Amino acid sequence: MEYSLSFRPDGPPDLRVLLEPGCGTATLEESGRAGLDVIRAMSRRWGFSTTCLDKLEDLLLPPSPHGPLALWCALELRPGGVPRVKVYLNPAAHGADRAEETVREALDRIGHHRAFQGLPKGDGYPFLALDLGDWQRPRVKVYVRHPGLPAAAVGELSRMPAGPTADVLREFAATAAGTTGAGDRLAGLPVLSCHAFTDPAADRPSGFTLHVPVRDYARHDGEALERAVTLLARHGMDPAPLLRALPSLTGRRPQDGVGLIAYLALAHQRGCPPRLTAYLSAEAYTVRPPTG
Repeated sequence: MEYSLSFRPDGPPDLRVLLEPGCGTATLEESGRAGLDVIRAMSRRWGFSTTCLDKLEDLLLPPSPHGPLALWCALELRPGGVPRVKVYLNPAAHGADRAEETVREALDRIGHHRAFQGLPKGDGYPFLALDLGDWQRPRVKVYVRHPGLPAAAVGELSRMPAGPTADVLREFAATAAGTTGAGDRLAGLPVLSCHAFTDPAADRPSGFTLHVPVRDYARHDGEALERAVTLLARHGMDPAPLLRALPSLTGRRPQDGVGLIAYLALAHQRGCPPRLTAYLSAEAYTVRPPTG
């Protein structure tokens, strides 16, 4: 479905791929079951636990689930090693009107009883994600949607103690989205905030990521690439791997379409240097024409 390069200032980027294991099935329910089978096969092969996922199976993978997804997984690829695995589930599986209730129950079931109070206000919860496998500190991540957000309000989304400053977040969003004024609204695809919890006793997240859908705020991928390179350089990261990656996905010029670079994200996690991630579309079905 999607590739991503996660950059850091002290080494080469990590390569990740996001997949829908049940994409060939006829219904969302079948897709979820197929996805579970794949994750459990991975757990047997690579020796990791699915306990957290098992606790959420009936809640987030019910019969006749609502869309738009059932189960996605991401593999963080490591040279010569076993991938790290992340599973993405749909909090709106019982309907968008019950998503908040579902997120609260999911966090309670896996022992994060105080986590929900550490989330900002938003308009829906597109994903709940679990780290499975060889993670030093496995995370539970809750994504929050923020449609029509004023540019100035981006700086208030983090609830992470000692996390990114409001100025850093506003500057990142303004560059990624091409906004110029604090009163501008991000009126395209919504900005997403992601809140990562590692300590079950905590009421505040240990990590925060701001996701900006650059594909909806750039005229073409040449413009999106220019913004990505600017942000990587600003944060002390080498943009060369991104420049090498794009020709491996497409033979077209960046100026001839928009959406190859789908999102740009700035991630902070306690005890780690900041990361900047570029999400890259495979463009397997279509190329969106430039908008100007």
